[in-house]
Amino acid sequence: MEKNSPLHILVIRLSAMGDIAMTVPVLVGLCEKYQNLKITVLTKPFFGTIVSGIPNVTVFEADVNGKHKGILGLWKLYRELEVLRIDMVADVHHVLRSTILKQFFRIKSIPFVQIDKGRTAKRNLVNPNRSVFIPLKSTFERYSDVFSKLGYPLGLKEMNTLSKRVMPHQLEGFARLNGTMLLGIAPFAAFKGKMYPLNLMKEVISQLNNTNKYKIVLFGGGQKEIETLTSWEQQFDNVTNMAGKLTFSDELSLISNLELMLAMDSGNAHLAAMFGIPTFTLWGVTHPFAGFYPFRQPDTNSLLADRAKYPMIPTSIYGNKLPPNYEHVMETISPDAVVKKIDALLNVSL
Repeated sequence: MEKNSPLHILVIRLSAMGDIAMTVPVLVGLCEKYQNLKITVLTKPFFGTIVSGIPNVTVFEADVNGKHKGILGLWKLYRELEVLRIDMVADVHHVLRSTILKQFFRIKSIPFVQIDKGRTAKRNLVNPNRSVFIPLKSTFERYSDVFSKLGYPLGLKEMNTLSKRVMPHQLEGFARLNGTMLLGIAPFAAFKGKMYPLNLMKEVISQLNNTNKYKIVLFGGGQKEIETLTSWEQQFDNVTNMAGKLTFSDELSLISNLELMLAMDSGNAHLAAMFGIPTFTLWGVTHPFAGFYPFRQPDTNSLLADRAKYPMIPTSIYGNKLPPNYEHVMETISPDAVVKKIDALLNVSL
């Protein structure tokens, strides 16, 4: 097919939140560079909001726990997608479900390219007996490689962020008041080895609160996280917990209006970065070299656990492996260092 003719690409990325957020700069860049493209993103219903604001991008919801469950469900999903007249498929997930879908698309010889996750390189990176320690290809580059193989190359410099969204009416009070700066903090992560100890994070929040320079907004999810964040909100005058209070769409709008996001190696970091928000990340048993560093954030926008003291870092790609005696890696990052970094990034003098 001629590149100048209309073309419809199906992009498969079913989960997780951070990985889908990392598709955003790539999709924005593609739509800006190839304005004749039509893109449909196949993902779970909750995640569609992340990409729904990109021009020429629509969302198709996969009900993987319902009508699209199992092989028969995936066949039904394929038949629903078939109606959309898909020309090419970019599988940037490459899991069992998408591999099964690949076989169905072969029926009509529709080009189907799957991401190379670089599993061997990643295994070598987390090997405690590694002989070299160098950065791997970023996830953004791995996504881009898929489109390049389909005939639509995209360089890192051609990728782009989303524009700021309009602040929801109920959040208009979060506009900068009396010189305060809107600072987001997302203290949680999927695994303990990636999460800054809550007692230390509370100390960070206490120090920031006492400056009266910041309006601090807390992000999280789940009952236990909400209880912790609500407790902090009650203890500090300049702190507001938004966990459990907003729709996901409104939460994204709020994030897009932050002046800085403090997060772990987690989905919230990527949600902020996809809007071009300065994003400050703390790293424990994972490491930026694995390729999951937030989009276009300078190396200086992070603090890492001490590898001299804990040389096995990274112990895993996703932070799900915590070797004995590695429970306290994050404690090598002091609350004072975190506060000092925030002040420096926002050019605040205390």
